[in-house]
Amino acid sequence: MVQLIDGKSLSNKIIDEIRKDIDSIRLNNQRLPGLAVILVGNDPASSIYVGKKEKVCNAIGIRSLVKKYDNTITEKSLIEEISLLNNDNNIDGILIQLPLPFHINQRNIIESVRPEKDVDGFHPVNIGNLFLGYNTFVPCTPLGIIKLLDYYNINIKSKRVVILGRSNIVGKPLIPLLLQRDATVTTCHSKTINLSEITKEADIIIAAIGKPNYVKREFIGNGAVVIDVGINRVDGKITGDVCFDDVKNVASFITPVPGGVGPMTIAMLMHNTLKAYRLHI
Repeated sequence: MVQLIDGKSLSNKIIDEIRKDIDSIRLNNQRLPGLAVILVGNDPASSIYVGKKEKVCNAIGIRSLVKKYDNTITEKSLIEEISLLNNDNNIDGILIQLPLPFHINQRNIIESVRPEKDVDGFHPVNIGNLFLGYNTFVPCTPLGIIKLLDYYNINIKSKRVVILGRSNIVGKPLIPLLLQRDATVTTCHSKTINLSEITKEADIIIAAIGKPNYVKREFIGNGAVVIDVGINRVDGKITGDVCFDDVKNVASFITPVPGGVGPMTIAMLMHNTLKAYRLHI
């Protein structure tokens, strides 16, 4: 019988441990960690995500500063605002809520954040360190996936892992994380031929393609571990990239959507913020 990978439960445990660490910081009369979140425009999904992050920060004692800007702000002005946060000693982490308006170059904005405050782990310096195997900030969703696999004692070493998707946020950062655990990694994407033949050979499948219910039973070998990163809205409901009811009959482990990978992303943001704080004190 398939076992659910409960990201909500694990994320709550991780966040509770971080809260205890921050309580100790407070008892020692030290400055509390600070996280600045930059939100440009009025995208409803982005506003919801930022609200969730702010709520968790407030609950565990991280000082949250949400900077909201109209979507007409210029790239130059936004970089100037980020520069102020870079030089603010009370701010340990800076998060840029994506996506940004089309007139703003996302790469320039990400690169304007100091690497040591880049709690999203997207700065080229941090991505380079990740691929080299150095200690660095790891993007939150890939890090959360690794934490889930570890918590459920799912062995990665020598396993065949297939990643569906090659985004800079999930797919690409997963590659070095899995290689560091001695997995054999295959990345598939929109130009991959005979996709189901590849995925059926996988011990672990990580779906991050943004297509609702795309991964069905014929993609999955018996006993495979299925990690669903997708968050899609279909008829007002949230669904993943995996057709859960179809796949659960052949998988050994599977993440639900919602309640799987999603909560881990915020937990890892808190983890990275505390890590940044400790680098600064």
